[in-house]
Amino acid sequence: MSPHIPSSQVGIVVTKTLTLILGSLITYYSYRAYARTKAPELRALTWGFGIMTFGAILAGLIDIGVSAYLGHNLLPVSVFAQSVLTTIAFAIILYSLYVE
Repeated sequence: MSPHIPSSQVGIVVTKTLTLILGSLITYYSYRAYARTKAPELRALTWGFGIMTFGAILAGLIDIGVSAYLGHNLLPVSVFAQSVLTTIAFAIILYSLYVE
């Protein structure tokens, strides 16, 4: 394996790190709002943003971490994993907007 790191992998690491930071903050603040109000829509919102953040980080770990360890290109697997978790997260967020 070449010691050169492609700029696309650097970009993935940077954007996944920002996604982790921002997604964690949104999840934390929505949880605090839920803890303060006990509103079920805020609990669902917390789950939605938490799952979306987890999906982005999981995809980054699969794409760079596991691919480098196994020596296989797992980009389709990481994209599929992120897409599934993003879809679930959007469904939960949509649900949170309709809960009364």
